[in-house]
Amino acid sequence: MPADRIEACRRFWKALGKVVALSPDEQDAIASQILPSLADEDACKKSFAEKRDVIRRMAREALQEDARGETLPIDDLL
Repeated sequence: MPADRIEACRRFWKALGKVVALSPDEQDAIASQILPSLADEDACKKSFAEKRDVIRRMAREALQEDARGETLPIDDLL
């Protein structure tokens, strides 16, 4: 296991140890913040995975438009 992953696991377990020491109401409050965030992240990953072909097609089209000189530098748009 890479060193950065080991360190992340240590931090996770340290944080979990602190959460476990809290009252049930405080634990519930923390869980109600963390769980939706994780669900949103999973939904985002799933959405991108399902649309991978669309994203690839859009990227190809953008590169083709740029090759044809149909794009502007971003600084010109700001």
